Amino acid sequence: MYICLMYSNELIKGTLKTVVLSLLAKKGRMYGYEITQHVKEETEGKIQLTEGALYPLLHRLEADGLLLTEKVSIGKRVRKYYRLTKEGTESAASLVEEFKEFSKTMNRLLNNYTLTTAYHG
Repeated sequence: MYICLMYSNELIKGTLKTVVLSLLAKKGRMYGYEITQHVKEETEGKIQLTEGALYPLLHRLEADGLLLTEKVSIGKRVRKYYRLTKEGTESAASLVEEFKEFSKTMNRLLNNYTLTTAYHG
């Protein structure tokens, strides 16, 4: 589940892997809550990831060999940090470029779109 005030869940779901990988590519290593907070801040609250959306993705990316984890003890708590593998870094770069090209294509496609109530069937 994603909490999103501006965008459909389908849009967020389709870009979450790209967002997480690119964020880790920029920041180096992060823990889950830190990722959710950074996304919330960078989108001015328009996208708020839930733990139920983020952690299954992080586990899948780790299983796919794109992430490594590191456990760090902080007082009595253990914090799990995520960072990219070489394959993860390559995947992040590829996904970001793919998304940029997709965005350009969609902008061209929808640039002159205007809502009309007329049925053209």
